Amino acid sequence: MCALAGLSMSELGREVSHDICSPPHGKGQKAGKPLAQKLPYLCWIPHYLKQRLTRRLPRGTVHLILAVADHFEPSIVPGNGFARAAYDEQEQRVECWCRDYSGAIGTWRDDEGFPLKHTYFYPAEQYDRGLVGRLAEHCRSGWGEIEVHLHHGMEAPDTAENTWRQLIRFRDTLASEHGCLAYDGESKIPRYAFVHGNFALANSAGGYGCGIDCEMQILAETGCYADLTLPASTFHPAQIAKINSLYECGLPLGQRAPHRKGRDLRRGLAPRIFPIMLQGPLMLDFDGSSRSRLGRFENAALTGPNPPSIRRLRLWKQAAISVQGKPDWIFIKLHCHSMDPGSKEAVLGASMQKFLRELVEGAPQRHETLHFVTAREMVNIVLAACDGKNGNPGEYRDYRFRRTRPALLNVEDCASERVVKG
Repeated sequence: MCALAGLSMSELGREVSHDICSPPHGKGQKAGKPLAQKLPYLCWIPHYLKQRLTRRLPRGTVHLILAVADHFEPSIVPGNGFARAAYDEQEQRVECWCRDYSGAIGTWRDDEGFPLKHTYFYPAEQYDRGLVGRLAEHCRSGWGEIEVHLHHGMEAPDTAENTWRQLIRFRDTLASEHGCLAYDGESKIPRYAFVHGNFALANSAGGYGCGIDCEMQILAETGCYADLTLPASTFHPAQIAKINSLYECGLPLGQRAPHRKGRDLRRGLAPRIFPIMLQGPLMLDFDGSSRSRLGRFENAALTGPNPPSIRRLRLWKQAAISVQGKPDWIFIKLHCHSMDPGSKEAVLGASMQKFLRELVEGAPQRHETLHFVTAREMVNIVLAACDGKNGNPGEYRDYRFRRTRPALLNVEDCASERVVKG
């Protein structure tokens, strides 16, 4: 699994696992670095400590707005980012997932009657019409939505032109061939949410897994309204200091990693710079139940060794990710690789079912109102909070970016347009 949520403090000096999208040693990636060289990747710790001193959960009932960003890769071969599973295995994985999901998960519903949904970030470079078509059918039944994922620049740095073309082609294919993605008002340009492969958003991983400093500008021009890449794996060079936040990029989008700084979204001030950044929780866990008495890292990854639990939920809530001025709407973005066979238990099996049962049945005692959402719906609720909306956040699932396709959509016209601001 690409996240090392279970890495204990006593294991800081050695590698425990690697991002499943990353190549093995000797194939485009250097061997594990000594601890001293990896310490800068913990640049977020001072910001974390400040947040723990200043952030408090509000009293009374809170709305938990929970989304699962699924890095959905049917071809995944865990431990080898360059290998691809045989096509019949990919078909079987997708078919089994779409067939089994409702029976495994559908019993437990949020306060509005919705099941837990996945947002399937499908890799653009691995597009297959049949596989995406089956997944789109699953989504039309109410189990999630498909968005854009991309791995590139692994063997050699990619180019801006190639990345722009690849995003446009995949965006328009998802929209025209499969009825996916969203639209903003009457604009004919499909809009999308994004997760970067290997976490290397806007060339933030030291040149590996991207190679394009101006990538954020490309995302803006091709219609991306939100990025949900972070947090990264433990000791990952793409991890930035800014954590547990909803914010606008604070540096020019043409710069390398402009998301490393930014203005937090706040009530009464609509964001002007898109894509906005939606981060999942990144915490330290010292509750004594980890393998090390010293604690562990928590980055909201659902993995085989670290399935969801109510204990982890407490940490996700403590991150208190919200729009400033609206602390009772708490946004929890989890992430997983559901096509990794080692993750099945955490995302579909008894561990997930136990978590959902305890989550739903115990919500009144914990003073929680639950809202299971897709990435698009989460963004819409965030924007509603920025605009000062109150009441039930679930009413704003379609606040701005909607799945309704404008009349007379012309894909060629869409490809020729660029979106710079939302």
